[in-house]
Amino acid sequence: HEVWREDIYDHDNEPKVKRRDGSFDVVEKLRGFVNYHRNPEPYRPPTERVLDWGELNPTKDHDKYHSDVERKVQAARCMDCGTPFCQTHTGCPVNNLIPEWNNLVYNNQWTEAIERLHKTNNFPEFTGRVCPAPCEGSCVAGLVDGPVTIKNIEYAIVDNAWEEGLITPRIPQHRSGMTVAIVGSGPAGLAAADELNQMGHKVTVFERADRVGGLLMYGIPNMKLEKDTVDRRVNLLREEGIEFVTNADIGKNVDVNELRSSFDALALCLGSTKPRDLPVNGRELKGVHFAMEFLTKNQKKLLFTKEGSLESQWDRKFINAAGKDVIVIGGGDTGTDCIGTSMRHRCKSITNFELMPEPPMERSENNPWPQWPRVFGVDYGHEEVTAVFGKDPRVYSVMTKEFLGDEDGNLRGLITQQVEILPNGQPKAIEGSEEEWPCDLCVLSMGFIQPEEYIAQELNLDMDQRNNIHAVYGDFRTSVEGVFAGGDCRRGQSLVVWAINEGRGVANACHSYLEQKKMDESKVYESGRFANLSSTNTSMY
Repeated sequence: HEVWREDIYDHDNEPKVKRRDGSFDVVEKLRGFVNYHRNPEPYRPPTERVLDWGELNPTKDHDKYHSDVERKVQAARCMDCGTPFCQTHTGCPVNNLIPEWNNLVYNNQWTEAIERLHKTNNFPEFTGRVCPAPCEGSCVAGLVDGPVTIKNIEYAIVDNAWEEGLITPRIPQHRSGMTVAIVGSGPAGLAAADELNQMGHKVTVFERADRVGGLLMYGIPNMKLEKDTVDRRVNLLREEGIEFVTNADIGKNVDVNELRSSFDALALCLGSTKPRDLPVNGRELKGVHFAMEFLTKNQKKLLFTKEGSLESQWDRKFINAAGKDVIVIGGGDTGTDCIGTSMRHRCKSITNFELMPEPPMERSENNPWPQWPRVFGVDYGHEEVTAVFGKDPRVYSVMTKEFLGDEDGNLRGLITQQVEILPNGQPKAIEGSEEEWPCDLCVLSMGFIQPEEYIAQELNLDMDQRNNIHAVYGDFRTSVEGVFAGGDCRRGQSLVVWAINEGRGVANACHSYLEQKKMDESKVYESGRFANLSSTNTSMY
């Protein structure tokens, strides 16, 4: 928004902001959603950011970074809507107190804002970067105009808090004497660990990778979530008393039953890591890879480079898209991340196949507010491809029929067919619509179907009809006593913010179990002690 100030000698030097009607006046909240238009903080220009692995979001010294005045203007657009759908089940899974901290930002009360934000969200610096913001899809202002820039305001609050030293270690004053093992250090595992530690329990988190963070560390590329941001929060959790054990592949190099017997409770936050495959002819060709394999190996290479390790230490299995015709099969956030990563490798070309038809520009009748709007959108990867190659990379309503290889077993192309979606939602191939595409590297980004089974099998856990660990939402207890499950391994693949929700739920369920267990053990001890006294007294007569 355009800003104008009075003369420096004027008694009123408060900035005046241009309103929709063209007038200038001080920022006010009463009719903010009427007076001011939505102005989300943009990413850095695509032709600039595609040349590096830095975060998409502009830094403070960048001309795209929002000023304090613009932040206030955007916070002023949060209306007194009565029923804030943004923080209900249709909006924010962790029920963030969005209207409250929007109002605190408007009033320049940043300390109080981070306190309210942390009430419901353990890691706003993660969700503020990677969450698709379902809260904005259910914002009441979005019924008639653009929604409030909730996501921008969220990460502005937490970034300011880190910068001003408002986020410091909270060392629990009392310890319960009970211990919990958490398997998995993704957002669900970290949220569960944070909550249980603050409840006074001794928490140890086991991670099979060489670094803590799970999906946050290796599954989300650096330009979307800087790894120093992850390490900063993990180091804070360490200072607060949580112990982390890496390279611990429970069920393989660590016996899960031994782990269970060594702790009072066990929480499984394994994620949903088994990818959906594409079983067509030529699938075995060199050059066809799963998305997580591609992204993880790229991130490991970046971390080696950043820390000054020698190139000879790099895993030779690193997947390089440089100079190649790349095809990403599957959309969504992960597909976009594969597109963005390929662009930074300097690929020759990139195409993105989507099975479903192109979404409408506006909500359809069967997708009413406050549901998540299933409409056409341009994510960061699509914008970068358009800026560099001159066209959107997405091709809709196509399915892959066959991979083509050369005489050495390398991928050289693939054949697709156009599809139509039947009334029952199933795709049907259109005969005679085959097309051949050149391709040196194909990345399969078609989602995840279930967690890996070996831990569940070792513990003999019940599974649901989708092969996720069976545990009722809100209860989170598995079929084995003292073992809990939450996150994607329980609910199926979902958002980081849903993982945090589940991690917090697992912590509450674990806490109730541990409190009861401690009480039961105390009763057994007391009854045994008095029984011994009774026996002693009887023997005296």
